Amino acid sequence: MLDWSKYITVADKLQHKAKYQDREDLNHTIILSLADAQIRLDNDGGGQLSDIAMLRIGSYECQRYWRQQKRLLTILSLNTVIDDRTFLLGCPMRLIVIAGKRLKGIPLNNADKLYLGKWRKREQKRLSESCSTKTGERCQATTGG
Repeated sequence: MLDWSKYITVADKLQHKAKYQDREDLNHTIILSLADAQIRLDNDGGGQLSDIAMLRIGSYECQRYWRQQKRLLTILSLNTVIDDRTFLLGCPMRLIVIAGKRLKGIPLNNADKLYLGKWRKREQKRLSESCSTKTGERCQATTGG
């Protein structure tokens, strides 16, 4: 027999371990996992899940949640690295040198400032042209809104 009140109590004890926006999702995941475990136990011969077993199952779901979060962050960071490398392959060497100076805190001379300004203006123009929609509106990213 499914004891939903116990499942909810266990899930409420463990939901704080997730990010705030994901707590309800983790709560429901734990409740469903406990119910599935009880159904499997009933099919195998009966009995109730012990409190320790329920906490263990809930703890496993928390662990699985954090593994999924870490995997998602790893995939996102790899995509960023690939995008950065792709950009650098097509980027002029002088612009890379200017970026290195800015990262190191070295002041740019007037020629570097002028080159960087021209590059930014050209890229902004290209970006705004590619963001134009059929109605002639521009992307909010290019208009600053």
